[in-house]
Parts: sequence; C-alpha cells; structure tokens
Amino acid sequence: MTKKNSPAPDRNPVFIIRIAIPNKGRISVPIRELIEKSGLGIIDNGDRTLVARTRDKHVEILYARPIDIPEYVASGVADLGITGHDMVIERGSDVKELLNLGFGSASVVLAVPDDSDINEPGDLDNRRVSTEFPGLTRRYFKKIGVRPVIVPVGGACEATPSLGISDAIVDISSSGTTLRQNHLRIIDTVLKTSTYLIANPRSCINKKEKIDEIHLALESVLNAEGKCYLMMNVSRSALDDIRTIIPGMGGPTIMDVASSADMVAVHAVVDEEMVYQLINRLKQAGARDILVMNIERLIR
Repeated sequence: MTKKNSPAPDRNPVFIIRIAIPNKGRISVPIRELIEKSGLGIIDNGDRTLVARTRDKHVEILYARPIDIPEYVASGVADLGITGHDMVIERGSDVKELLNLGFGSASVVLAVPDDSDINEPGDLDNRRVSTEFPGLTRRYFKKIGVRPVIVPVGGACEATPSLGISDAIVDISSSGTTLRQNHLRIIDTVLKTSTYLIANPRSCINKKEKIDEIHLALESVLNAEGKCYLMMNVSRSALDDIRTIIPGMGGPTIMDVASSADMVAVHAVVDEEMVYQLINRLKQAGARDILVMNIERLIR
C-alpha cells in the first residue's frame, strides 16, 4: 500500500493583515476610493459586515468608528488603520504614523461666542469648555497652564454655548462655516490634522514586508494624483526648445524613434493643471503626435 506524502510545512507563512477604516463619516468615502485605486479593492459581504475581504487574500478590512481605530491598531486588533491625526492624539495610542494621506485636512480650534468677553485661552480659568476631544483638550490646557472645567459632549458641540452649557468649545473645523453660523469666533488653534495611515509598532517588525507593500501601494496612488504623462515625437533640432518647456520630474526622458533618425520620442510627467498651456507651446516648438495619459500609480 502506497503511503501518501504529507504536505511539507509552510516555511514562510503569510500573515493576515487587518486594516481598520472608518465605517462612516467625511473621510470614509475617499479612504475607500484610495483602497480601490491601490489595487486592493474591498469585497463587501453586505451592509452590516464588520470585516470585509479584499482582492488580496492576505489583507482584510475592519470597519470601525474613527475614534476607536487608534486603539484597535495599538492593541493589535488591527495591524494598520486609517483615521485622523486628531483621533490618534485624542486617544494617546501607541501607534506609528506611516503616511499622511493628505485629505480630510482640518483644525481643532478653541472658539467662543462672538459677544463673549473671552479673548484668549488664559481667560478660561474656571470657565466651562465643551468638546468631543476631552483628552486632547486637557493636554492642550495643561501645556499652557490654564485650568478650565472640561465638559465632554457627544455631538453638536458648536451649539453648547448658546444653550448655556459652556463658555467655549474645542471642536474640529475645516472651513469655519459652522462656527460662523453659530456665531462663534476662533481664539486659538489647538491642532492641525489630516488623515493618516497608522500602524501597530510590533506589526511593523513582524509583518514588515506585507505592510511595506500596502504602504507603497497607497503612496503610489497619492503620488499620481494631479499628474499626467506626456508623450510626443520631436525632431532633434527642436529638442533644446522642448526641454526648456517641459518641467518634468527630473527632466524629460528622450528615446530614439526606430522609423526616423531625425526624430526622438519625449516622455515626461507633468502637473495636470499645466497641460492646457503646455500642449500649445509644445506644438509651436515642433512637437507632434502628442499624447496625454492619466497616471494611476507613481512610484518615486
């Protein structure tokens, strides 16, 4: 009787990487779009799913509240997370901020009613300050040596002064519109924030290769935003003029054209907003067969 060979042990086991992302909120849509463009994609199992698969069988998505994501990552429930820098500071979680994703930019500000006699943070000793960021707010006031009464609230923070709940607020603001609508004025900026890719420090060691792969995939999408790829044919005699026009990354790439000794192919990466003006100038300088292409990923 022939004995079947047992499968050889996996000498290089592949770890599952779990990425925690917001289940809702203003940054949830751009985060999902970024993950899609990176090539990972998200395969939802339904509206109420907490954990979703991706196109990479070794990567999964955990949906969570933005405020909980730093602690999920710090505790190892998730290896990576995407949330606001303000959430990381609020929780005081031990995580590594790997990459600023550049969207969701805002400020956490200290604001008071327009008609208030409070004009600077020092005026808030023993006054009430309502906020959704009690941890961040306490650290801010401790640093500047002021002792207000912190009033934690769960939402609609901007309405609390008019309701008599507080004398000031610490809240997040992107444009200042909501503050103005509620007759509030900013007297200090507590923190500048945007959306970050964060990581568990131990995972960065134990799962470094896979985390580096995900980091690079997301970063390459961000690098490509607002960029276009230009290709054109140019006569050698016009090449110097073309070089002065194209502000490409490190200069254009020049290649011979097989069908003509007098022609070269010029390739360059340029800012999308410059393409409109560049096309006409390149044409006048002698470029032809000009092709403009979108860039999905750019690795520097």
